[in-house]
Amino acid sequence: MHTLATRFGRGHLAISSRTPLEDAQLRAVCPSIFADDAHESRSSRYVYVPTIKLVDGLRREGWQPFFAAQSRSRDAGQIGHTKHMLRLRRVGDINAQEAAEVVIVNSHNGSSSYQMFAGLIRFVCTNSLIAGSKFEEVRVPHKGNIQDQIIEGAYTVAQDFPRLIDAAAEMKALRLSPPEQGAFARAALVARYGEDQPPVTAAQLLRPRRREDAGPGLWETLNVVQENIIRGGLIGRKQDERGRIRRASTRAINGIDQNVGLNRALWTLAQEMQAIKATA
Repeated sequence: MHTLATRFGRGHLAISSRTPLEDAQLRAVCPSIFADDAHESRSSRYVYVPTIKLVDGLRREGWQPFFAAQSRSRDAGQIGHTKHMLRLRRVGDINAQEAAEVVIVNSHNGSSSYQMFAGLIRFVCTNSLIAGSKFEEVRVPHKGNIQDQIIEGAYTVAQDFPRLIDAAAEMKALRLSPPEQGAFARAALVARYGEDQPPVTAAQLLRPRRREDAGPGLWETLNVVQENIIRGGLIGRKQDERGRIRRASTRAINGIDQNVGLNRALWTLAQEMQAIKATA
């Protein structure tokens, strides 16, 4: 029916399914979705946005939740109000090779504004990509008259889906040379580790985890690199503060903000590679 996985922090659960998630399943894993009010730490100016009402509204429009995750908190009093993420898509897209998604991020304790992104999932490996900065994004702070902004934002994101699907098709048609694939992977390492020395090489990021992902296309390159970075588990070497080289395993990306940020950065990187190839 559904699977549980610790993807957003030790001791915290994310739930995903090939069939629409019901409220009981969501509530068991992500109680923040059903918060009755904002956390008591919020001021009177804080506008509460009930996530479950947003989900129900999207359900009426044909969008169903298939993934949900909630971040942890050391304060037991905030467990029902912490940051959470949902991914919704249309039931009719279940058998498609890829499907467009509405990605929602929200909280009820001030740790996040209400955010909505366009996403894309690949069913061959359940990779969930989030479109980069050139696609529509909605961010609404918890203040003022925001209900209309949220409803309008949902339609704004959904209207961008045809362009998202077209972009994926163009990436599939674009082949990269080995040096170009290497450049993409090195840029991805910078996005992941910044100025720190990465524990793995670009060549490791380019090793597919399944045969279906092997190939020289930009689309395959993006998905292989994205999965290797997000899921972690690559064995490499890292130098400690004493200069000693030790064996290390890369960590999975468990934080909601980092997951969204890296996904968007990789998508944008792929678009930039696409633009470079078009002018070459």
